[in-house]
Amino acid sequence: MNQYLAAGLLEELRLHIAPVVLGAGERLFEGVGDLALEPVEVARTPMVTHVTYRVGGPRG
Repeated sequence: MNQYLAAGLLEELRLHIAPVVLGAGERLFEGVGDLALEPVEVARTPMVTHVTYRVGGPRG
C-alpha cells in the first residue's frame, strides 16, 4: 500500500480500525511523505471504526 501511495496511484483509502494490538504491528504510511488525506466517511461500531479518505497529493 505504501508504494502505491508514494507513487500517487491511489485516489481513495479505506481503513478498518479495531482496538487490538498483536505483536509489534506495522507502521502505516511509512516512507510516503506528507500526504493530504481528506476524511470522506466515518462509520463506528463498538468493535471497529471504518474510515474512508480521499487521497490528495503531497502537502507543501
